[in-house]
Amino acid sequence: MTETREHSQAAAPEALSVPAGPSQGPLTSEELQLSARNHSMPLEALRRDVTPPGLHYVLTHFDIPDIDGPSWHLRIRGAVERALEVNLAALRRAPAITVPVTLECAGNGRSLLEPRPLSQPWVLEAVGTAHWTGVPLAYLLDKAGILPGALEVVFTGADAGVQGGVPHHYARSLPVREALRPDVVLAYAMNGAELPPQHGYPLRLVVPGWYGMASVKWLESIEVARAPFTGFQQQSAYRYQASADDAGRPVSRIRVRSLMVPPGIPDFFTRRRFVRPGPVTLQGRAWSGEGAVTGVEVAIDGTWLPARLDKPAGGYAWRGWSMPWVAEPGEHVLACRATDATGATQPLEQNWNYQGMGNNVVQRVRVTVE
Repeated sequence: MTETREHSQAAAPEALSVPAGPSQGPLTSEELQLSARNHSMPLEALRRDVTPPGLHYVLTHFDIPDIDGPSWHLRIRGAVERALEVNLAALRRAPAITVPVTLECAGNGRSLLEPRPLSQPWVLEAVGTAHWTGVPLAYLLDKAGILPGALEVVFTGADAGVQGGVPHHYARSLPVREALRPDVVLAYAMNGAELPPQHGYPLRLVVPGWYGMASVKWLESIEVARAPFTGFQQQSAYRYQASADDAGRPVSRIRVRSLMVPPGIPDFFTRRRFVRPGPVTLQGRAWSGEGAVTGVEVAIDGTWLPARLDKPAGGYAWRGWSMPWVAEPGEHVLACRATDATGATQPLEQNWNYQGMGNNVVQRVRVTVE
């Protein structure tokens, strides 16, 4: 199956849309332009169980579509018994669920890699947790009736542009078994309010446990397919590759990660932290798409100690942790690492890959106590 409306936009010169290979130089003007359009969650927002929409990370591949909600329709077609077309009012009348989900960009941590893959230059903060309300995807797929032989479900957004020299609408697919999970939601509300434009108004997909690229925004069509989806965002982007010529393997579930609220106060330019001597509570959040977080350790100058875990907020929402520290005068390096139910633990060194995906290396925070 080819990508929906892949050639609906005029072709663009490949030289303008394919970045050079990884770089060891300073940030390029193109990366700075991307970082101005997209934004990350300030690490101090880790104190909150739920991330407000304005603090939640945002990655927008192309332009934010200007969609008129009352006239918008979602089309469901392909290998189904009944093609469906529903509007927003009908979706709001359907059975609804609310799911707390931590979403993280697959490229989080990309700018820390050496050499640095050229794309959105995330550091550590491309993450956020929200309560997503909407219709279970399985409910609508059941209404449509998936036919025998169906392999995947393809989701296409209204956002269009050129990437890798390929004009296309942003589109991704899920295996049918993943699409039918009861917690996958077609969300029309975020934290109890209407979806903001940057988060996918009027409807977006939310796939708990998967990196954010799977949660297609500004959704306008769903197609049940009997063949693997070959669109750009599925077959070329979001893959773990050793080199440009490596076909790689697809990115899917979120690797285990923990982040710390940087203690004390920051230096404006360097963000280095300054802390007063005495008792300090170190705190943060940990999450994984592969299994429940079972432990978090905190290192003080290389010595690892167990942190206390809060009760989990949900199967795919981050989990709070904390640890007391008596800060002594001097220079210190703090770090944190999480382990999940599969036994996976964050690495101490970065695992490089060509697209800069899934870099869940431990966070290190330099602190001056004075």
